[in-house]
Amino acid sequence: MRGTNELSISEFLLLGLSRQPQQHQLLFVLFLSTYLVTVLGNLLIVLAISTDSRLHTPMYFFLSNLSFIDVCFSSTTVPKMLANHIHGSQSMPFCECLTQMYFVFVFADTDNFLLAVMAYDRFITPYMPPLTCHPLHYTAKMICQLCVLLVTGSWVISHLNGLLHTLLMARLSFCADNVIPYFFCDMNPLLKLSCSDTQLNELMILTKSALITVTPFVCILASYVHITCAVLRVPSTRGRWKAFSTCGSHLAVVSLFYGTISAVYFNPSSSHSVEEDITATVMFTVVTPVLNPFICSLMNRDLKGALGKVFGRKTFSV
Repeated sequence: MRGTNELSISEFLLLGLSRQPQQHQLLFVLFLSTYLVTVLGNLLIVLAISTDSRLHTPMYFFLSNLSFIDVCFSSTTVPKMLANHIHGSQSMPFCECLTQMYFVFVFADTDNFLLAVMAYDRFITPYMPPLTCHPLHYTAKMICQLCVLLVTGSWVISHLNGLLHTLLMARLSFCADNVIPYFFCDMNPLLKLSCSDTQLNELMILTKSALITVTPFVCILASYVHITCAVLRVPSTRGRWKAFSTCGSHLAVVSLFYGTISAVYFNPSSSHSVEEDITATVMFTVVTPVLNPFICSLMNRDLKGALGKVFGRKTFSV
């Protein structure tokens, strides 16, 4: 094993999305448009929630934080890819690569925790009677201090986890190959390029997957099992449909997030090609943040009304 501080290379080459030069211009326009829509859509949600006093509730507080994280998550990877295209460069310095990997971890993990917190909020929410499992305890449970504590705790744990993986990656040596077949620096391709012993890194990945990814997902499943049981006891078909539609946007976001993250990090690398890996990472880092605001606004009448006020209209339709 080489010394932990020994580096034979100082930068990595990001191959991007396509090896076909004729596709570069189209991909640049597509990803620039997607990024602008992501930023605009999510910031509009944050603005609408912050300016409408009716939406100053725990549910929309968590939703505004989720929208802010989606903006940050997309901004971690897409602008660098667009800048490399403009400058005709594929290089990224080693320190900058580790920094990007760190923030990818932070925003993905925070997104993960917030989805679990939002599922718990749906579980005890009084906003829709058919969904209410503990309506009398909601005010006592979801106080402002607890909401802030849940969001702050999500950020702190995510930063600690990102810092741990980044420090473990910084101790590795990279001796020869420095080509990453992605458009951003991710942990899996970096581990494949290392000429050091990566057993500790892989062990921490498994530990992280069990504690930080699987645990919130199990909490989300448990919350929705209880919600489903409560809804099925509602005698009215209309009431059941109204209850399920209330949770529909959150379920759609959860399915999109965990579906794409599973394709990126939980599939054996030998079972799919590099092109499939790239497609999965695009879905995870680009498509998910841009779809979240549309899913949330299209399936939420109060949010559509608040967005309408932002634009000076009584109603808002997409």
